[in-house]
Amino acid sequence: MTTRREGAAPAALGRLAAALGVAAAIGLAGVALEAQPALKPLSIDAIYDPLTRANFSGAVPQVSWLDDTTYLLRRPGATWQRVNAPSGVAAPLYDATAMESALAALPGVSRSDASEASRAPLEFNAAYTRALVALAGDLYVFDFVSGRAARLTARAGEEEEASFSPDGQRVAFVRSHNLYTVDVASTQERALTTDGNAQLFNGKLDWLYQEEIYGRGNFKGYWWSPDSSRVAFLQLDERPVPEYTVTDHIPYRPVLEVTDYPKAGDPNPLVRVGIVAAAGGPVVWAEANPYAGLETLVVEVSWTPDSRHVEHQVQDREQTWLDMNLADAATGRTRTLLRETTKAWVNNNGGPVWLKDGSFLWFSERTGFKHLYRYRDSGTGPATLAGAITSGRWDVRRLHGVDEARGLVYFSSPEPSALDLQVYRIGFDGSNRTRLSKAGGTHQATFSPSFTRYVDRWSDVTTPAQMRLHTADGAEIRVIEANPVRALTEYRTSRPEFVPVKTRDGGSMDAMLIKPPDFDPTRRYPVYQFTYAGPGASQVLNSWGGQSHMFYQLLAQSGVIVWVLDNRSASGRGVEAQWPVYGRLGEYELQDLEDGIAWLKQQPFVDASRIVLSGWSYGGFMTAYAITHSTSWAAGVVGAPVADWRDYDSVYTERLMKLPKNNPDGYRRTAPRLAADKLQAKMLLVHGTMDDNVHMQNSVQFAYELQRLGKPFEMMVYAKQRHGFSDPLLIKHVHQLEFDFVMRAVGTPPAPSTK
Repeated sequence: MTTRREGAAPAALGRLAAALGVAAAIGLAGVALEAQPALKPLSIDAIYDPLTRANFSGAVPQVSWLDDTTYLLRRPGATWQRVNAPSGVAAPLYDATAMESALAALPGVSRSDASEASRAPLEFNAAYTRALVALAGDLYVFDFVSGRAARLTARAGEEEEASFSPDGQRVAFVRSHNLYTVDVASTQERALTTDGNAQLFNGKLDWLYQEEIYGRGNFKGYWWSPDSSRVAFLQLDERPVPEYTVTDHIPYRPVLEVTDYPKAGDPNPLVRVGIVAAAGGPVVWAEANPYAGLETLVVEVSWTPDSRHVEHQVQDREQTWLDMNLADAATGRTRTLLRETTKAWVNNNGGPVWLKDGSFLWFSERTGFKHLYRYRDSGTGPATLAGAITSGRWDVRRLHGVDEARGLVYFSSPEPSALDLQVYRIGFDGSNRTRLSKAGGTHQATFSPSFTRYVDRWSDVTTPAQMRLHTADGAEIRVIEANPVRALTEYRTSRPEFVPVKTRDGGSMDAMLIKPPDFDPTRRYPVYQFTYAGPGASQVLNSWGGQSHMFYQLLAQSGVIVWVLDNRSASGRGVEAQWPVYGRLGEYELQDLEDGIAWLKQQPFVDASRIVLSGWSYGGFMTAYAITHSTSWAAGVVGAPVADWRDYDSVYTERLMKLPKNNPDGYRRTAPRLAADKLQAKMLLVHGTMDDNVHMQNSVQFAYELQRLGKPFEMMVYAKQRHGFSDPLLIKHVHQLEFDFVMRAVGTPPAPSTK
């Protein structure tokens, strides 16, 4: 699900910004966000107009390590650079002009296509000496050393999800639902599967698996073995899955887009794990005997370092358990190493990290918090727990890797503040946990292969992303990108405040408050509240918020206090805080949001009769649920909502709500459309007509119930837009629409205080 109405990036819910720098950060924040009367006022045009908008986030490059002394860097609109880490001396990774000329010299390739391809994102081999280029549905390769280009494929049908083998000698791809390899030197092509069709996918994921399991936008459903000899892949049988149609109404003849989309309770695709030689041959299927008669999901696939086994994780349909299995690559014989269970659902936390002694590191949330454990595998039977590496009432958010030579594990965690993300290292035995990052805010680290250095991308709530190079112990080496953002010195803004809020039962929540730049404590202000509320999807973060935060600043500038509150299940306080919503989405979250309203009512500068709630996706559901089950809000902006959890996809919904047949009362109680008679607030309902995620059917069903009851509301639909809007003009339009609705709903001037 998506938190914003602008075009959403994959990684669903990966919202943390990045970059770094302490002195520069403090200086920029002081200049940028203190109210100054001479500064320009914000406007929708300044934030969203595709021709006149200001750049409030600057630009920070992409970085990946080539070796311990060299990293690769790509700035927006430029080609990749090879950078010496200690000195910062940079040189082009490849000659883009030579690539263009080499491609243009091939039959059937125009100069304009070659020019565009030479500057587009590329797929590199592991040594970064060659690049794959996709042109007009075929694959080409360019060699950086020789400066030559060659055509790899020339058959009918588009080659999709192409990637080099680890040794760079072959390229795998999917064509017409079958998996292929092509030898780079000879261009000899081999079909690894032949039974693929429109209902049987080999090596490519369907909508459900890419959206909810392997990551939005990632359709690649195959994995090379480390020794390049084999390929593991998923086969998805779509025949049982109901289809769903969305319509593009803009052409004279409407265009229908049909997708296999299982809703809660519908049949899922049938799935199995295949293993095949890269040179072709019979497919070996991982044993599925332990799951005979069960509906299962395969949520993770990887290889062991010796290329002898395929690790794959299997879950039951409702995701109440997760098995980590090893399948023998030669025979398919499968052994279960461990099973994860919790008090509610089990999240997929990624694959194991194998160590040289055959042990492995494993993420588990069994305690209610995500921590690292070490297991030993004897080669027969289940693995044995050797001990916990991390522990405590905090999460390990990301594992950066393991320095086996020094016995150290590097990771990121929100410890000590749920608002931040910090970089740590710890010993294999759980000793000497050390924080490496210094400044408060959000740090995202990228370590060199042997963990001698890392690039840190840092931001905080007042500072756009910056980037610096550090030694492995956290010492700063140099600035890579300070990212000064001129626009922040030109516009009038306010400094956000982080506020702790207590719940009725003594719990704790995090909130962000933005007051008008000319705030007068003797007056009473209306409030705009943004919510997402979905499990584990924090919105109150000490990181740069970009355009979304600039929209908040526009509202504050217009005399409206902005309030963003993370209900406990949405916070970064462990899965323990999420479990209470199990089977009853909306109910527990609403209690927390109302406790936030109770805090607001205690503030002498808040007019509690003029509070508007707004949200998109899960936040749209939460807003619709709140304004049909509470009178705390005067109005609500309901964006792309789930109006009935029976309408949403099976994997996400059943994880949190169970199967409809196992929780019929829960589904009925949590459907906003079935509570339409309780709507008392003003409401703006917004949806994209081609939303293939949360279908517009949700809003139509909700509107139908409201209309039958004679309930007044406003509604706007956006043609050709999906769950995340992509048309810049319509992104501007929807924000202007919301701004105007909020200002009408609250009235513009703040009222005199009566307290």
